[in-house]
Amino acid sequence: MSDTPIGREVLVVANSRSGASLGRPDRVPDVRRRMPGATIRELAEDETLDDVVAEAMAEEEPPRVLAILGGDGSVSRAAHLARRHDLTLLVLPNGTFNHFARSAGIPDVDAGLDAYAAANIRPVAVAEASVNGADPITVLNAVSLGAYPEFLAERERRTSLGKWWGGAVAAWREMHDAHAVDIARGGKRASVWSVFAGVGPNDPDRIATMQRATLDEPVIDVRVHHARGTRARAIASLAFGEKTVTILRALRVMPPASDIERILDEDFEIEVRAGSAPDIWVHDGELEEVGQDGFRLRVRAVPEGLRVYLPARE
Repeated sequence: MSDTPIGREVLVVANSRSGASLGRPDRVPDVRRRMPGATIRELAEDETLDDVVAEAMAEEEPPRVLAILGGDGSVSRAAHLARRHDLTLLVLPNGTFNHFARSAGIPDVDAGLDAYAAANIRPVAVAEASVNGADPITVLNAVSLGAYPEFLAERERRTSLGKWWGGAVAAWREMHDAHAVDIARGGKRASVWSVFAGVGPNDPDRIATMQRATLDEPVIDVRVHHARGTRARAIASLAFGEKTVTILRALRVMPPASDIERILDEDFEIEVRAGSAPDIWVHDGELEEVGQDGFRLRVRAVPEGLRVYLPARE
């Protein structure tokens, strides 16, 4: 029997700010108990995940596994760094929605720790998103522009209200202030409420494909919501919960299928025309600002782009 403490090759980074408004218990003690050999770093207010990982990789014995205790944004950034440093990713979900973790069959921290204990590693498809030819960012779930980034920006201005009330106020504001976005693709122009580019094929009846349906298929599933209806439909189209979507469809608030264009491609590129809307976009829930002159967004599927600890297949 090996005397090597469990988790010696693992760097665990805990983002205590993830899901803080939900009042979740501190799971760091559980991680220490299950992986006593791991190096555990809790992000300070002035630290970034990039800084912590870079520091660890400069050590004499750098980690071989990057574990992230946090929400969607933290997990997505950890995936990017894991790919950069050739590390295996261990997901310990502790955020609000945990989109990638749920798609991966990891509903909570214990399930992630169980996957590590079982040493079950699989490669998964990811996407790379880049703006105006800049270095690409790893994407696990989806990229969006238009109404959803505007909604998030509005919600972030009301963080003191919490995500639920802040989101409700943001949705109300966007019902009155949402802007159509002028885009161009393949020589064709259009005015749209939103564009979602999800990793992997998704439910064809959804518009806001913020949670992937599969882990293995290297394809970008794009939903373009053309601006033919009302702002109310633009905001309703952002619903991603199954029950919410069903209710909105019953109320006939969701946009008709004729307003939605679906594109399946391995490499998707789109141009946002200058001055048509705020120049912001979102990847895995993280807002990015790109100036005032419009921008070109490219999303490319990468097969087997990331190694992840996952539950064993049944």
